[in-house]
Amino acid sequence: MARILKGKDVADAMMEGMKRDTEALKARGIVPALGIVRLGEREDDISYERGAKKRCDAAGVAVKNYVLPADTSREALLEVIRGINGDPQVHGVLLFRPLPAHINDRIVRGALLPAKDIDGITDGSLAGVFTGTPQGFPPCTAEACLEILAHYGIEVAGKRVTVVGRSLVIGRPVAMMLMHKNGTVTICHTKTRDLPAVVREGDIVIVAAGKPESIGKDHFREGQVVVDVGIHVKDGGALCGDVKFAEVEPLAAAITPVPGGVGTVTTAVLVRHVIEAAKAAAG
Repeated sequence: MARILKGKDVADAMMEGMKRDTEALKARGIVPALGIVRLGEREDDISYERGAKKRCDAAGVAVKNYVLPADTSREALLEVIRGINGDPQVHGVLLFRPLPAHINDRIVRGALLPAKDIDGITDGSLAGVFTGTPQGFPPCTAEACLEILAHYGIEVAGKRVTVVGRSLVIGRPVAMMLMHKNGTVTICHTKTRDLPAVVREGDIVIVAAGKPESIGKDHFREGQVVVDVGIHVKDGGALCGDVKFAEVEPLAAAITPVPGGVGTVTTAVLVRHVIEAAKAAAG
């Protein structure tokens, strides 16, 4: 049976350090604050916002909400972003995406200061990820994968790591971050020939395919570490990942559950980024 890599244990361990950092900042008169920008009333956005706020409250981080109608114009949204950029009381920004179709995502992302981009959506933040320099912050989900591996003592250096997925949200950033940890990384995608054979080569497999339960036991061999980034709602309301957990768990040496795995750590990383942004702004 596989070792279950529970996200709660990782997030709880992170929380202790975050509370200490927040208390130190407040002793200097600085209250770390997250600005959440949401357009419309998408239920998945609202659910994530609720979880982020709960985590912020626990760590002593303030939250300021900017809720706009779904038909908000691009200029009106840019005005909000500019206001946040110039507000020293807001240290980090969570902008819910995808944006409505009438708004150019790239233009809006480009308006946000990398120093306040705590979820790695700006070109500046991604440049920092790819070059290994401290500019902005990496995407929270990508960093959550590495946090889980580190917490459970799973060494990356020298290991073969297979990443299934090549998006700028997870696949490519997490691959770069794993390379910075001296992993030997292969990125797979929908055009990869004989995907199961390539996935079986990895000592560690990060699955961010974006398709529910699309990766099954035929993709794996015994003894691999499996980090499932996906989260989907099945008919009936149950949650699942990209990996067929019941099939793969008996083969794996260790595996993250869905729910209760990467997603749990992602919100903790988000809050830590806000605290780090506040520390950087304070000097």
